[in-house]
Amino acid sequence: MDFSRLCTLGTFREVCTHYGYSGNLEDLVQEEFPRLKGVTYLDHAGATLYPDSAVREFSRDISRNVYGNPHSHNPSSKLTHDTVDRVRYRILQHFHATPEEYSVIFTSGCTAALKLVAEAFPWVAPTAAEPGSLFCYLTDNHTSVVGIRGPASAQGALPLPVSPRDVEGRARDGAPGRDGDRRGACQTPHLFCYPAQSNFSGRKYPLGHARGIRAGRLYPACEHRGRWFVLLDAASHAGCSPLDLQRCAADFVPVSFYKMFGFPTGLGALLVRNQAAGCLRKSYFGGGTAAAYLAGENYFVPTANLSDRFEDGTISFLDIIALNHSFDALQRITGGMDNIQLHAFGLARYTHMLLSSLCHGNGRPVAQMYTQGQFESPSTQGAILNFNLLDCHGHIIGYSQVDKLASLYNIHLRTGCFCNTGACQHFLDITDQAVKKNLQAGHVCGDSIDLVDGKPTGSVRVSFGYMSTFDNCRSFLNFVADCFVEKPVRVDQVKLENLRQTQTAMCRTSNQKPLIEPVANEQGDETRRPTEPPLDEYGGHSSVVDTSHPKSPYTLTNIYIYPIKSCAAFEVCEWPVGASGLLYDRSWMVVNSNGVCLSQKREPRLCQILPQVHLSSGQLTLRAPGPNVHRCCTQNISQTKHWMDNLLVPLESLASLKTSQRVCQSKVCGDRVETVDCGAEAATWLSDFLGEPCRLIRQSPDSVRDGKKRLKTGASSAVLSLVNEAQYLLINRASVDLIQEQIRSRQEFSEDRQPLDTQNLISRFRANLVIAGVEPFEEDTWSQLIIGNARFLVGGRCERCQMICVDQDNGTKTKAPLLALASCRTGKLTFGVYLSRQVEKNSPPASTLSVGSAVLHRTSDPSL
Repeated sequence: MDFSRLCTLGTFREVCTHYGYSGNLEDLVQEEFPRLKGVTYLDHAGATLYPDSAVREFSRDISRNVYGNPHSHNPSSKLTHDTVDRVRYRILQHFHATPEEYSVIFTSGCTAALKLVAEAFPWVAPTAAEPGSLFCYLTDNHTSVVGIRGPASAQGALPLPVSPRDVEGRARDGAPGRDGDRRGACQTPHLFCYPAQSNFSGRKYPLGHARGIRAGRLYPACEHRGRWFVLLDAASHAGCSPLDLQRCAADFVPVSFYKMFGFPTGLGALLVRNQAAGCLRKSYFGGGTAAAYLAGENYFVPTANLSDRFEDGTISFLDIIALNHSFDALQRITGGMDNIQLHAFGLARYTHMLLSSLCHGNGRPVAQMYTQGQFESPSTQGAILNFNLLDCHGHIIGYSQVDKLASLYNIHLRTGCFCNTGACQHFLDITDQAVKKNLQAGHVCGDSIDLVDGKPTGSVRVSFGYMSTFDNCRSFLNFVADCFVEKPVRVDQVKLENLRQTQTAMCRTSNQKPLIEPVANEQGDETRRPTEPPLDEYGGHSSVVDTSHPKSPYTLTNIYIYPIKSCAAFEVCEWPVGASGLLYDRSWMVVNSNGVCLSQKREPRLCQILPQVHLSSGQLTLRAPGPNVHRCCTQNISQTKHWMDNLLVPLESLASLKTSQRVCQSKVCGDRVETVDCGAEAATWLSDFLGEPCRLIRQSPDSVRDGKKRLKTGASSAVLSLVNEAQYLLINRASVDLIQEQIRSRQEFSEDRQPLDTQNLISRFRANLVIAGVEPFEEDTWSQLIIGNARFLVGGRCERCQMICVDQDNGTKTKAPLLALASCRTGKLTFGVYLSRQVEKNSPPASTLSVGSAVLHRTSDPSL
């Protein structure tokens, strides 16, 4: 069976019959989640989505009722208190617990609940007579759980990381508990933490571990005497799976409500087993937590109610009331968590089945999957897939590249290590030393450095929710096939059938036939983790000027400045060089009403604002098409006949700016910069054009940005304007020609046959300097340049995003440029190189750059 047929709803239903709920799922999504139109949302493990009806009912509720502070005793406060108590009961009911067994403490989130346990647990330092407390945690735990070791260590407890293999090895061996009298002789409190479901891989851990640890039958409790408590992190699990605390009976269970309902955010809870509540201690006391205290004496008696004792100050009572409507909507739409679990697991399992079987045209696998099993059952695996994609040579494709292309297809997924370093190290085979080495190489948690020395620093995660549809599954699989599979697309039929045979009884039908006929796998079942050869390093030692190439010399063919960040280019033949780059390049930017810089990623119509700098008259002129023209975003700017009145902005001396205009703060690429507002006339003109309130601001003369931390040139610090990374960006026409060839080649297999000429492509890359080179991407190996009498250091490659998909003539978007770039580059999606001006002592100052100037370069020598 070919890939296209496998990506059909009919084939999916042959494999798993548990899809959707009582009504038509697609109609339900259209009614409750209309904002998802055109969006493939696959990050439910990060945050699920709220239905419109829940928000409407909550809005109607707070519009009709007066909810006061629950610490008061007036009628509105009493209503709040009673409603909050009702929500507490519904939470316990949802997790199959009773108020006699558990108490609910509201927190600002799951992390706050974990911090509460960390600070309130009675850690004991070791003495000569008794051992100290142990803080034990599975290595497959969220960062917020591992972070408990900070407060624990500070109070003398010993952190003890435990691998899942250790705990389960003891469980399989049936290790007996210690003698009761011997256990009773030591009351040192220990804490063991594990997740109900891994947020990295979706692996579900046995809920019975809680009883096994407390009874001393499982490791580490079986080898360390004392009184054991268990914390079960349910944040990831509770989103798509039922949790029965009758079966688990963990002492502490933190949950996050936005992962369950999508709304409200900023609200979580800690469920505390009442038998364990007595061990918790706290030093700080806030409003509402005291039975009595004295202001002039160190006297404080906490309230008897556990929830009140630990909820310092006024709780977020309106958010808590919103939970009532979230519970109602969840039950009304799905019928309960059991239905959600079957639905989400079926989608995840089918996606895993196809992605695991997908092959390149040469038979090599497309994905390296990171799972403990093969999605046999929803009792052992959640609706999460974790993987890295492989190219046709078996090299890992960096997760940043996958993320960028997914955004191009409006597919929302997550990349990195997902705040779970332990699982990331395990599945990706990253050693402790490698983590430290990666940090020295500049990689930190949450950044886009996806490969270091060819080895992955993270992975890709897709996760499903109760409103996910098969169309989400199909869109994702087609995206992978379109962007990352060397054609023709192949499917490992043997592996596909083997995975299908692992299905559980819940997905089988008695007369079900094999999905495919087994076919021999010509390439075998090799899916071991590959190692990608490292990318070249640039900017180190350099050789002499390269004169060995027999072809014509390199020349500067185009100069572009971009006076207003993210607006259209202004092409010149000759232009002055300033302290921070080409004079007036990215000196202004457009910000929204909140002071946030607008870019073409969010507002592609910025490309239709045409700035021109007139040095002789000392003015910046802004032109733009009229409202009826620019809003359609289809007509080329060169064909526009109706224009707005020009806006004139003076190029007054920087010294006078701060005294004449309002000074404000803004940010560019994480840097805080001081800017000057250009006034009401400019704000009105831009607001009229874009249809939303915005203002034009200019970099203040006192705002100095240092580019040294970005570009590893080893040179003295370069002063930056409002650019993202460097003073100059250079591209090579030979590289542009290669991208154009790739686009034409891809269009032979695509319905999109619209040609993109060379000038159109050049404008998309928004470079300052364009040269006529010889070989595509040879600029990547250069370390220094001389253009005319100006010297430049190469500071690295420019990493590209979906901005190059914006047609600079009309603001429309096409996927072709980014897909073509991905097809001819390994590793990062880079195009062009950053330059910084090299100013040496006794060297003549470069006053201008001119089109037609010769370009000389030095090439990095990797042997040095």
